[in-house]
Amino acid sequence: MASTWQFQIRIAVSAKFAEALREGSADPALDPLHDILRAHNATLKSQFDAFMDYVTEAERTDPDNYPLYEWTRASVDSPEKKAKYLRVFTVYVDGEEIYREETANQLHAELTALAGPDGIERVMKFDTNPANNPQPPRQ
Repeated sequence: MASTWQFQIRIAVSAKFAEALREGSADPALDPLHDILRAHNATLKSQFDAFMDYVTEAERTDPDNYPLYEWTRASVDSPEKKAKYLRVFTVYVDGEEIYREETANQLHAELTALAGPDGIERVMKFDTNPANNPQPPRQ
């Protein structure tokens, strides 16, 4: 029976790798990662950049309409959390941040094969089942 949930892959990378990824560097060390992403029509976005996009959009319109605004704003303003979120990247497939389990499993396996201390440090797979994920903080 196929899963009714969708999935997401995130990678945690070294600080040097994160900087190269965020800057769009042509570093040859990134080639194997880019090859995998290209094969899956996938891109990366740092959690920090995603959080900043959310904060910017909320502030552009009305933060009261964004239930996670306060939590997200506090996260990007915290030096410790900023350092963490700059090194975590979400894998988007076909422009989507969640996708089929088969796709997630394949990406997880291929990216895990690249893991090492100077690049991808950890590969994480998440599903959309609320029972498996932290819920938004209460106001």
